[in-house]
Amino acid sequence: MNLFKRKPYVETHPHRQPERHFNQKVPDNMFIQCPHCKEGAYYKAFGAFRVCPNCGYGMRLKAQERLDMLTADYTPWDTELQTKDPLNFPGYDQKLAKAQAATGLNDSVWTGEARIAGANVALGIMDPFFIMGSLGTITGEKITRLFERALNKQLPVVIFTASGGARMQEGMPALMQMAKISQAVARHSAAGLFYLTILTDPTTGGVTASFAMQGDIIAAEPHTLVGFAGRRVIEQTIHKKLPEDFQSGENLQKHGFVDSIVPREKLGAFIAQVVRLNQPEEE
Repeated sequence: MNLFKRKPYVETHPHRQPERHFNQKVPDNMFIQCPHCKEGAYYKAFGAFRVCPNCGYGMRLKAQERLDMLTADYTPWDTELQTKDPLNFPGYDQKLAKAQAATGLNDSVWTGEARIAGANVALGIMDPFFIMGSLGTITGEKITRLFERALNKQLPVVIFTASGGARMQEGMPALMQMAKISQAVARHSAAGLFYLTILTDPTTGGVTASFAMQGDIIAAEPHTLVGFAGRRVIEQTIHKKLPEDFQSGENLQKHGFVDSIVPREKLGAFIAQVVRLNQPEEE
């Protein structure tokens, strides 16, 4: 009868540790949800250019990441400029320090001279990870100097825009950058030099209302958000529901505000082509 009697315990070897399975933590961000189409995909499917495999939306990039995608031949300008915090805004110095540490930039735009697919350009790249790419006094000063140096060197200007608008922590001095940059754009244009803007997600507020839409040619990445006021503000003001594609680059192209929608992986070749086609004629 003892043959069928269940023992009250399970015997284990005194020196043997129980095997542990699944003890490795699964890494974060293995699957990414696209902000545009809401579809998820394995992170490697986004590729080197970080483009959604389902809809072609380009994930937001830091300025240095975008620069590295375009070229390895560049010289930065005005890296020593620092904001003076014109309004002594509470907590602003900590926010600036955090943004600088996260992006490696002194402010929300990288500027310099670069060679892209054989074309020499004065290049500006706004960084959406630096206080949402907001337009502050140093951002405005760097972009203004970009156009001034391009004028002196007789270079075309290429700017990648990405911004939430003027920086509220700097108030009116930030808003005045719109006019200052626009004057520099006008002087550059009067000299017969070419200016290309490439709208990336998002391009909004005072940046849209000034230099982002002043290019001789205006391109946009697929599904880029481009607008001035936010959708909710507009709908509450006009008491109407806006179309889903209301503030998309594709909708702006349909209405003549954007010349071309260019996939991210083709931007280098596109820049070189339009710069060469718009070189001033030699006398």
